[in-house]
Amino acid sequence: MHIEKTKGILIVTSFIIVAGIAILIGLGGKEKKSKFRTEKVTKGDIVATASATGTVNAVTTVLVGTQVSGTIKNIYVDFNSSVKKGQLIAQIDPATFEAQVDQARANLLSAKANVDKAEATLFDVKRSMDRNKELFSKNLIARSDLDTSETNFETTKAQLSTAKAQLAQAVAALRYAEINYKNTKIISPVDGIVISRNIDVGQTVAASFQTPTLFTIAQDLTKMQIDTNVSEADIGKAKVGQAVEFSVDAYPEVTFKGSVLQIRSAPIVVQNVVTYDVVIKVDNQDLKLKPGMTANVSIIIELKNNVLKIPNTALRFKLSEKSKPPDKGHSIWIIEKGKPKRIKVSTGISDESYTELVSGEIKEGQELIVESLEKAKDKPRSSGPRMF
Repeated sequence: MHIEKTKGILIVTSFIIVAGIAILIGLGGKEKKSKFRTEKVTKGDIVATASATGTVNAVTTVLVGTQVSGTIKNIYVDFNSSVKKGQLIAQIDPATFEAQVDQARANLLSAKANVDKAEATLFDVKRSMDRNKELFSKNLIARSDLDTSETNFETTKAQLSTAKAQLAQAVAALRYAEINYKNTKIISPVDGIVISRNIDVGQTVAASFQTPTLFTIAQDLTKMQIDTNVSEADIGKAKVGQAVEFSVDAYPEVTFKGSVLQIRSAPIVVQNVVTYDVVIKVDNQDLKLKPGMTANVSIIIELKNNVLKIPNTALRFKLSEKSKPPDKGHSIWIIEKGKPKRIKVSTGISDESYTELVSGEIKEGQELIVESLEKAKDKPRSSGPRMF
């Protein structure tokens, strides 16, 4: 009986000791539970970018129109057709213009005949004047007869000048009619691809007030450009030659490359928002990019490799202490001996998630406070509508 009683006491004592240790461990765990969420300082690359959106366009786009009015007789190309400079791509019915050329040629022949006639008349009048001068010198005719012959000579000479002017007008009219006839043939001015056709056979085009656009030809789709709208806050960071990465909705998994070609100084103001056009040159050898696509562009302002990176959330974290003066410059908070400690730091470039650490008593792998876990407890509960 004594042995069994001793065993019972030992079992109870052991149970009490184990329970006590468990309670102490539980209390210790609660005490050691952190009041803050932290993230580590890491090493890696940081890319500072300026974001913008833009439209993919051909470098050179030519609008092909017509200088004459008429009915479209033939169309020789269609959408996506490859064309060469000087290639016939459409024709306006030339019948009316052929008739105008024939009429102008006939008027030219008539004008030449009038010149010949005026020259013959002038020769005859001059001969009469010379004869009258000889007769007047011998007192065989009156002075008035000589004056009349001289007047006829001057008049006929003026008529010859008029005939020659009319001949020049006829030459010009023929040339104008021939140009109009030539313009009935719509010729491609460049090598390229037809990206738009705005006419059909039988359609009448009128070039009275403005030149209608018949075709739009992209000169070379293997070289494209993006016209982006960069905000005035970022335009000072953009430089010609900077690398660019962008994506389009058609290929969301592909990151395209480019570079800054031009920064235009003319401001674009839309609803009091000022942006500037930054032109990005893009290689498009595989012809994936098409004119009009919307591009989400990231201009790489600066790139630094293998630097200490601070989470941006750590830089934004502020410990609410009324007794402390407001922070000047950048600072972060760490946990030292169970208490938060503020450390001043100098920072460099930044991306959307991390900022470069330039100087400060921070090492790789060190935990930084990014959030207080007691904030939710401090916030007052929102009371709902009272029910009666």
